[in-house]
Amino acid sequence: MNATLPLFATQQTKQFHFEGNLPHQQRAVDSILAVLETVTFTKPNQQMALVSNPLAPKDKQLGLSAYAKSIEAVQKHNEILGHIAKPESNVLDISMETGTGKTYTYTKMMFELNARLKLFKFIVVVPTLPIKAGTVNFLKSQASQEHFETNYQNKLIRCHIVESQSSKKSKKDLMPQSILDFVQAPNDGQTIHVLVINAGMINSDTISKKYDRAVFDQFNTPFDAIASIAPMIIIDEPHRFSTAQKTWGNIQKLGGQFIVRYGATFNEDYSNLIYQLTAVDAFNQDLVKGVVAYIEEFAGAKDTSIKLIEIDTSNKKKEEAIFQVKRGKVTEKVHLLKNESLSKVDQNFGSLTIDNLNKTTVVLSNGLELKKNDVIDPYSYNETLQEKMIRKAITNHFEMEKELMTRPSARIKPLSLFFIDNIESYRGKEGEKGTLAEFVEDEIKLHVTRLLKTEKHEAYREYLEKTLKDVSQSHGGYFSQDNSEKDDKIEKEIEEILHDKESLLSLDNPRRFIFSKWTLREGWDNPNVFQICKLRSSGGKTSKLQEVGRGLRLPVNEFMQRVKNENFQLHYYVDFTEKDFVKELVEDINSKSLVEFDETKLTNELIAQILDKYSNQFNDEEALLEHLDGLDAIKRNNDFKEGGLAKLKQEFPLVFAQGLKANKVRNAGDTKQKATMRLAKYAELKEMWETLNRKVILEYKIDSEEQFHALLKGYFAANLDSFKKTGSFTKKHTLIIENNLASQQVEHSIHEEVLPIQTMTYGEFLHELAISLKVNRNTLHQVFIELLQSTDKHLDINQYLSQSTIRSIRSGFNDYLLKQSFQSYQIGLTDVSNTVHPTVFTNETGEPLVEIESANLGRMTEALNIADNYLFNELFYDSPLEKENICEKVSEVSVFTKIPKNSIRIPIAGGGTYSPDFAYIVEYESGKKTLNLLIETKDKASYTLSEEEQRKIKHAELLFKNVRDDVEVVFKTQFESEKVVEIIKNVIGKKASKG
Repeated sequence: MNATLPLFATQQTKQFHFEGNLPHQQRAVDSILAVLETVTFTKPNQQMALVSNPLAPKDKQLGLSAYAKSIEAVQKHNEILGHIAKPESNVLDISMETGTGKTYTYTKMMFELNARLKLFKFIVVVPTLPIKAGTVNFLKSQASQEHFETNYQNKLIRCHIVESQSSKKSKKDLMPQSILDFVQAPNDGQTIHVLVINAGMINSDTISKKYDRAVFDQFNTPFDAIASIAPMIIIDEPHRFSTAQKTWGNIQKLGGQFIVRYGATFNEDYSNLIYQLTAVDAFNQDLVKGVVAYIEEFAGAKDTSIKLIEIDTSNKKKEEAIFQVKRGKVTEKVHLLKNESLSKVDQNFGSLTIDNLNKTTVVLSNGLELKKNDVIDPYSYNETLQEKMIRKAITNHFEMEKELMTRPSARIKPLSLFFIDNIESYRGKEGEKGTLAEFVEDEIKLHVTRLLKTEKHEAYREYLEKTLKDVSQSHGGYFSQDNSEKDDKIEKEIEEILHDKESLLSLDNPRRFIFSKWTLREGWDNPNVFQICKLRSSGGKTSKLQEVGRGLRLPVNEFMQRVKNENFQLHYYVDFTEKDFVKELVEDINSKSLVEFDETKLTNELIAQILDKYSNQFNDEEALLEHLDGLDAIKRNNDFKEGGLAKLKQEFPLVFAQGLKANKVRNAGDTKQKATMRLAKYAELKEMWETLNRKVILEYKIDSEEQFHALLKGYFAANLDSFKKTGSFTKKHTLIIENNLASQQVEHSIHEEVLPIQTMTYGEFLHELAISLKVNRNTLHQVFIELLQSTDKHLDINQYLSQSTIRSIRSGFNDYLLKQSFQSYQIGLTDVSNTVHPTVFTNETGEPLVEIESANLGRMTEALNIADNYLFNELFYDSPLEKENICEKVSEVSVFTKIPKNSIRIPIAGGGTYSPDFAYIVEYESGKKTLNLLIETKDKASYTLSEEEQRKIKHAELLFKNVRDDVEVVFKTQFESEKVVEIIKNVIGKKASKG
């Protein structure tokens, strides 16, 4: 059943019945009626009168009728902004978010169009076979038949299902019976005929070829026969039917008078959008469950990637998939044949194999389809990680179940759905129970036994006791590999899961945990799914809103009555391969719900938004415009004045909380700005500049391997607390909807235990760490042995074997080397080249450049007077303190400049570099003495100068040693509230007192 279930029921029948006239569904149907009731339908010719729908004007005539105006009127009434009516198109779009009842709504629409306009033949086009099965189940179910018969004077739907033709040859090639029955069905005034067809069938030879016997003695292809009765076409999931593709062209051949598309996703390819229920609307109006996601974070997974780089099918006997495996800095290729195990690539893949492959696709045994350049992560298949996720989901299930099944009002039975990879681990083989099934049953026994110790609610206690009698009945599975003829128990499970919702949701049935492959996601849903635990990636870039859609529908209670006006949550579990799951879900929701605004003009759409959100403040458009005039925000033609849009955003935050769609606003025609150099000033700076740009290397003056051993051990001993175990931990992400905008709230408990997952052997770790640190492997090994045996400085490195640990040690050890420089050991700088030029300021011959890229000097600019002893003519800066320095002239300074970013890199211990921000040439004592002053601007308090920064300055001072005896170089840090003139005055004062 592919619909939200707006349900009620009696206690006696416990069968689904439908609650009619839900406002959001009724508005969608009313929107269609409001458009089509303006169209004049006429009787077909006498020959087709009994079998054909009434006829609407042709497409070109539609544009001349009231059809166009009615579309515009409905769009305005439904506040559909930014969509222009297309009267030449017979396509009408209804956008309804996942979980809000599209199938029910378009079924209701069929009954209404039959009652109002005598239309009685409809085609429902669906993308896939599973969705087709779900649609047919809905239309043929006793519950829906009874509901619509009651509401529409005993009228009923008869389904005609187009199936694949039997390959069995007969004397005559006859058109499929379902199509014949549909086309030839007479209008008896009581029956609505619905042909259900999937995309694959529309594109098949079955529908397009000529048959031996013609319908009505003139139509010998199904396309022509169907078109002759002027059907109405309904398209489910329109994003799967691109108007640029073959399927859309074939849909046109069906001769639909109107095509009504119902979907949550249109990929911005709308025709005449006349009703829109956005994701934000659905969540705000409590038409669907909220979403809470539990994401297993695992930093260690970042270091390994396995990519499918090639599929070689040139040799039919040796077709193979070629994977590129990266572990840290090591890359290799692994070739796998069909049926070979991916454990050859990484042992974490377990029993996963290649099921099939062709030129474009590799199909794994878990159903995952890989295309070229797809990446999979082996650690997401780690058994301990999957067990942790299952355990967490089962624990949470019983917490919810106790609350929902001990309610004072009608009870609700929650279901949890698990998507797994290894089917054998669940089903088992040769009569033995699968290891996963055993694990699940052990967990269920544990929780049920614990609950029974304290449970006082009689009915729930009885339910738990029934569970404990036969735990195997509390879970079930559906997999395409199942052969129902071999096992009655499996056959019962499948029937219950796929087709018998009433039985599955019965409180007499202990089954509440369902296991399947990801293929169950389409065409299947159950309103009482409260948890989805996804133990493997679904592959591809499926909309996250579509993914959670399997569980968004509001639940039903024990009497099969839809429970509304309560806050229910869908709990969703994914591993680290989908760490951005909630972020993408939030973006998905917002991208479908955002309103586009013109950044230059107050549009009619924006006026409508303001009047809607601030109706208590403004009676009409005139009152709003007068208010905006008073704000001095708009011109007479409604263009924004300078700063006008900002005033609107401040005045009407509820409208602009929705923001702008991504990539809708950008600056066009921006050109890179230049800063021009005062060439005469460069001559005075030349000597200092060339010294700063000397090409040197840093040398560690460490006397022996023993000294380095002590240095290395000192680092580990000083940083024991910085090591983090490699493994997964859970973060809880809750979807929040506020001010028409989706966001997320993240929680991480201090009680969360890290599940250790080893990603490297000790040998691999030691080898890569030694290379990374450029140290002797034996020295490193000896340090780890000593720390393992130490009682006061104990470290067991085996608990931290991962690439992230190597990165952390490399970074930490580099910092440690810097801190120990000039203290535990000395360093030296050695020139490696006599060549200085070119530099940022000069060309290859050392001549100063006329101009440089302004971005090198700063991100901000202003038209202010700057000091005439500054090296450049224009002001570019990155902080207020820098701006002040450039604008303020100090008389004793002959020239100064901001040093462009990354233009000089003085090497420092540990592998980093140091670069000051400003260079000053200072002449004092009547020009007799010169001082080279290099300043780093911190724009913060002086006490924040770290030991690390002091060490960097020492390295820079080393660079200038022995350059010239008569020129002194001083390094200073400028803090907030300090003036350059004061720094220079203090430096000169100290020189004078020493002299």
